[in-house]
Amino acid sequence: MNISGSTTTALLVEDESQVGHARRVAQALAQQLDFADGDAGRVALVTTELATNLLKHAGHGVLHLRATPGQTGIGIELIAVDRGPGFDPSECIADGYSTGGTQGTGLGALMRQSQVFDIHSDNRGSVVLAQLYPRHVSPPPLLFGVSQHSLNDDPSCGDVWHLAFDGSRISALVIDGIGHGEDAERAGLAGAAVFATAPFIEPATSLVEMHQAMNGTRGGAAAVSLYDTSVGKLRFAGVGNIGGALINAEKSRGLASHPGIVGSQFRKAVAFDYPVDGRQLLIMYSDGLQSRWDLRDYPGLVHRHPAIIAALLHRDFCRGRDDVTVMVIALEEIGD
Repeated sequence: MNISGSTTTALLVEDESQVGHARRVAQALAQQLDFADGDAGRVALVTTELATNLLKHAGHGVLHLRATPGQTGIGIELIAVDRGPGFDPSECIADGYSTGGTQGTGLGALMRQSQVFDIHSDNRGSVVLAQLYPRHVSPPPLLFGVSQHSLNDDPSCGDVWHLAFDGSRISALVIDGIGHGEDAERAGLAGAAVFATAPFIEPATSLVEMHQAMNGTRGGAAAVSLYDTSVGKLRFAGVGNIGGALINAEKSRGLASHPGIVGSQFRKAVAFDYPVDGRQLLIMYSDGLQSRWDLRDYPGLVHRHPAIIAALLHRDFCRGRDDVTVMVIALEEIGD
């Protein structure tokens, strides 16, 4: 799999009229992706339920929407994000349970209609994930999540990401073009295009090649992570302010980058090796996200789907003054 990055569409849900708007946007995406009528209907149903639940149980929230790759086709990812009072997912999944005076079939129906479904909820709010694929398409073998948003919903995003997966190896790229807007996006896309042609080469070499490709653009920060199950280690090389961490339930280890600007100037690219043992999450993020966060402040979050984690980090730690990208990958799933 060679997955080109895309931004997340964020749909504000504050009143009933926006429920219909969210449904129409999701249906339009389903049509664009050639979903059959029945599959597009599932997308419409899940979108309506998620948006309605945001109003009923949190008062307002945001619905994140994006295309997501499957094994033999493309699906749609929907994530409802709020800052409401939270709820007990184990209770609310059961049909007949309601906090809003309804029949109480909402979350149970969402789970039945979705190939991938997950929830995290606490007193700071809730994040509900639903991924829907056409009936003949299976979810990808790799568990990952990405939340990417341009500043002020600009059509151009200076952050760029790319993922490649071949069964036993994964290579992940995040680039943050200097500034934001079209020029920053042009810089990021120039680097990502080179990376995509040979994603499994030595990460330091990849950065040098991106440096050459981005020469003449604004340049930017960039980082590459290469994980190989056969050697049980992650190799990471970064230049500039791309954050990186390896995380499990007990601890977090930061990944080291060097100062400089890819496409302009840096002394040299150096890669570092980090052991990967058991369940670990790789998290990479641009500096549109604050760096002072700790998943241990959210009990149980480390065990949720990576898309839940990416959306929650964006909700609570987005700086709000730059493009932002959060990529989360469950490394132990690779090669299973």
